[in-house]
Amino acid sequence: MEAYLLDWANLLLRWAHVVTAIAWVGSSFYFVFLDSSLTPPDDPALRRKGVSGELWAVHGGGFYHPQKYLLAPAALPERLHWFYWESYSTWLTGFGLFTVLYLFQAGSFLIDKSVHDWPAGAAIAAALGFLAVFWLVYDAICRTLGRGPRGDAIVGAAVTAVVVLASWLACQLFAGRAAFLLIGAMMATAMSANVFFWIIPGQRTVIAQMKAGQPVDPVHGLRGKQRSVHNTYFTLPVLVAMLSNHYGWLYQGPHNWAVLVLLMLAGALIRLSFVARHKALVLGQAVPWGHALAGTLLLAGLAVWRAPMPQAAPAASAPLPTPAQVQAVIAQRCLMCHGPQLQQKGVALHTPELLGRHAQAVYQQAVVLKLMPLNNATQISDDERALIRRWYEGGALTR
Repeated sequence: MEAYLLDWANLLLRWAHVVTAIAWVGSSFYFVFLDSSLTPPDDPALRRKGVSGELWAVHGGGFYHPQKYLLAPAALPERLHWFYWESYSTWLTGFGLFTVLYLFQAGSFLIDKSVHDWPAGAAIAAALGFLAVFWLVYDAICRTLGRGPRGDAIVGAAVTAVVVLASWLACQLFAGRAAFLLIGAMMATAMSANVFFWIIPGQRTVIAQMKAGQPVDPVHGLRGKQRSVHNTYFTLPVLVAMLSNHYGWLYQGPHNWAVLVLLMLAGALIRLSFVARHKALVLGQAVPWGHALAGTLLLAGLAVWRAPMPQAAPAASAPLPTPAQVQAVIAQRCLMCHGPQLQQKGVALHTPELLGRHAQAVYQQAVVLKLMPLNNATQISDDERALIRRWYEGGALTR
């Protein structure tokens, strides 16, 4: 019953997390597009009001005319929409999901003893430390190195170096699946912290200055803009890190940290390309596709690198594995979670009939995706996976 309830919590939190993430990412992408697409207003009346940029757009059968003020309007409107609950809700549901799946079940999901054998409490503390320490380091980099004409480039290089180091360290400490997700959660935490500690407080300060009749300090807008730009470049790396835990061939094996880094770098380059595209279209320039091409080539290189080695075809006279041989592997590697006493996900494999019923799922999970056994807790070998492959591809469902 406990496993069943955890599955429900997992489903509902995952659903809420995806919905709120769509809202946050969608609004973030829209405002980055808007900022990149604004043009100086043609109407002198708008310029006198302090409007620095405008955009005409058509969508859903209507016309829209958003405007951006250089600092702030002369008077505050009665209704002012704030964009922050999308960010906070995404982080809260994501942390809840991370807690239910990885922290509450650290021994199964967070720890791989073949990577690093340590107590569950220590692994949990270290995972939470990744979230907190990265934010503190990232924030210090932005506050101390983000000045001067080359400040943005220096900050970008420093943050990239920290992410690479964190990716390597996570893959030395945690199960590969957990390490990939943890790096995504680490960066997502920084994104939400940017909103909580810098963007929204800066906007509240601007409004307070306006209400008090004081001049608006532009530094708050500049800081908020810096963190918003970082958030948009973090988005695709975070998404691919989160999605990666469905693909065992990504996070298993040596140098998995490099796979993660290259995946996230490809995402950042592709996102950078789209931002540059928005600006080029406004200026009437040729669309710069160089960053998108570089990101695509990175993905293609990863696909080649991680491709499985060709397997020698069995001799025509070689007998197919017998159900008894496969059942012996299943008994040693799978029955601890899928036996008569414990039937995770409602799957039991302790009889030939049950194994035949779930043959396709066993093939997909243990051979194709290599997701099972979870974190390879039972140390199934490549030879044993190959045996299951020959058994299934040789007609397990028809014998």
